[in-house]
Amino acid sequence: MDQALPLPAPPAIEVPALPEIRPIPVAELWPWLLFGGLLMLVLVYFVGVEQGALSIFSNSYVHEFVHDGRHLFGFPCH
Repeated sequence: MDQALPLPAPPAIEVPALPEIRPIPVAELWPWLLFGGLLMLVLVYFVGVEQGALSIFSNSYVHEFVHDGRHLFGFPCH
């Protein structure tokens, strides 16, 4: 009884092939980069500049809404 019984071979696992990775053409990226850049500029404006003489809105709702973000990004506030 000193001999070990041979273990059965594990079943073969089929791994699906990876899809082909192709580069994205720059012509398809430009609209998204432009949109993202404009969105970031609007966000920086509202967080950093929307108060005082350059404000678009006359009330202080936008300023109060982004108040903590101003301090997070290091914009002076008061």
